[in-house]
Amino acid sequence: MSAESVGRYMPAVVTLDDLAAMNAADPNGHRYETSPEGVLSVMPPPDSEHAMIASRIFAWLIVAGWPAEQVLQAAGIRIPGPDGDGGRIPDLTVWRKPPPRRVWSAAEDIALVVEIVSPGSEAMDSVTKVREYASTGIPRYWVVDRDGGQTVILYHLAGSGYQERARMPLAWLLQTDPAEHLD
Repeated sequence: MSAESVGRYMPAVVTLDDLAAMNAADPNGHRYETSPEGVLSVMPPPDSEHAMIASRIFAWLIVAGWPAEQVLQAAGIRIPGPDGDGGRIPDLTVWRKPPPRRVWSAAEDIALVVEIVSPGSEAMDSVTKVREYASTGIPRYWVVDRDGGQTVILYHLAGSGYQERARMPLAWLLQTDPAEHLD
């Protein structure tokens, strides 16, 4: 399908309902998100390395005692903005209690968001989403780089923005107790 044919049917303003429909209808597994300002982002489906990183972090949290209902992959988060809501779909979220069953949940019960950097998402994950997730009050945000050590940058909310708390290879992180990082 060409960009021209897609553009012909694209609404002038993409709502969260539109995003949900786009995510559900894409046969190739692309991930559709919008910023609170209405900027549409289309990410390619995750590759096997991305999936392995997400699975390792998920298993680490589950083994440490987090209930599976509170550790979710690809759960939609509503990002409020002055002109409307955006929607992001982080790679992994940890919730203080199970979120309601809906496509786009409010961020108030999220303890942690994890994004795994994919080719082309570096600026989005390390600049744009840092600002957006902080604006919602999410207390912890981790970015996993896909460099040789799979470096994890652990941010914590301090005032209205994030401060870097630690930077370490994923293998090191997975040898610690998650409670050390989710206090």
